[in-house]
Amino acid sequence: MSLETTINQDIKQAMLAKNEAKLRGLRAIKSALLLAKTEKGASEDITEETEIKVLQKLVKQRKESADIYQAQNRPDLYQVEKEEMDVIEAYLPKQMSRDEVEAFLKDLISRVGATSVKDMGKVMGAANKELAGKADGKTISEVVKQLLA
Repeated sequence: MSLETTINQDIKQAMLAKNEAKLRGLRAIKSALLLAKTEKGASEDITEETEIKVLQKLVKQRKESADIYQAQNRPDLYQVEKEEMDVIEAYLPKQMSRDEVEAFLKDLISRVGATSVKDMGKVMGAANKELAGKADGKTISEVVKQLLA
């Protein structure tokens, strides 16, 4: 079953349950997927990889907004963003822990043959391809810097 079909069914359930927070998050996902489908050059169906990228983008937007609201002491708006972020994250693949990312990157660094920070680009390229959707890019970058330093 495609993500779009799942989202549509979950929207109906959230409406029946009158769950406003879940409904907002699901509608945001549906909107973003629709935009991705209608982008110039996009095919009729979007791939699972594209769906994951769209969801990650939505989570990142919510996280940035929540951080701003928290810094400006707006708990009401922070709560809205946090609720939507939690709903969207439920549709993403399980994220790897920092320890799992570190173990994977140690292996990757030895395979690539990186020895210093100068090789970071080579490592990051391979890591982002292999960990797409499983780990945050910021976390990957931090761990690679730490391991190559």
